[in-house]
Amino acid sequence: MTGAFSLAVHALVYLNHKATTLSSEMLAENICTNPARIRKVMSQLKRAGLISTKEGIDGGYHFEGNVQSITLRQIAEAVDAQFVSASWHSGSEDKDCLVASGMAQIMDGIYARLNQDCLSRLEQITLADIDRQIFRNSDSAREE
Repeated sequence: MTGAFSLAVHALVYLNHKATTLSSEMLAENICTNPARIRKVMSQLKRAGLISTKEGIDGGYHFEGNVQSITLRQIAEAVDAQFVSASWHSGSEDKDCLVASGMAQIMDGIYARLNQDCLSRLEQITLADIDRQIFRNSDSAREE
């Protein structure tokens, strides 16, 4: 996983909390990353219809939608998040041994099912759930 999913969830919760248009620099400061990384992820969220953008000196990103209905699955799919994957595979398809030649395909299937399990679970969690967890024991008027 690249972190784009966490960045996207953080940005959307913060944009909703602030209820205003924020620049990539303002988001980067709160998320603790650089503005270029913010812009890359925000372009994916815009394509998914989760945010809108405004051009100009007072431009930036604005949250779109309802926190009660936007699920973490929608966000994961917007940023093409893969929660379980392998950059290296053991064995080789060229080997005569069935274990060596078949292991990569078997493991890829397991990883794909695990990703589907993650997406199914994320469908049960909304941005409102995240918001409630953050502000459950704190003053919701606190400014960040």
